[in-house]
Amino acid sequence: MKVILTDEVRGLGHRGDVVDVKNGYARNFLLPQGFAFLANAANVRRLEEEKKRYDERVMKEKTVAEKVADQINGLRLTLVKKAGEGDVLYGSVTSGEIADLLSAKGIQVDRRRIELEEPIKRLGEHQVHVKLHRDVTVPITVEVQGTATPAPVTA
Repeated sequence: MKVILTDEVRGLGHRGDVVDVKNGYARNFLLPQGFAFLANAANVRRLEEEKKRYDERVMKEKTVAEKVADQINGLRLTLVKKAGEGDVLYGSVTSGEIADLLSAKGIQVDRRRIELEEPIKRLGEHQVHVKLHRDVTVPITVEVQGTATPAPVTA
């Protein structure tokens, strides 16, 4: 059965691709989930119209992301956390904490858009990437400073 994909389906294709799949897979999964529709002349026209609207929406989202990227570009955030010996943090810095720091500066970014290559578990400066759009990624610097913990009292 020939279907037109309305969204990216892993292992099958991308949005707008016309693919040939087994009847059961199309009827039981792709069509009910809205991932595809039958490949006929009317649906091909419908896809072209949807593609125009989708491209316009993506361009608007990209321009908004570029404006936010201009605000964030070169931004330096400072975070104070408890640290032990060897400048190792108790716990780690999460993307949610970085999102909170950004929102304190008036920039709203979803925590899932903040990409940590590895958990931040040491004091110092760390590069973090914020993916605002599929084509717009901005690096920011996060400086983690330790608090002065008092020495243990021995009797």
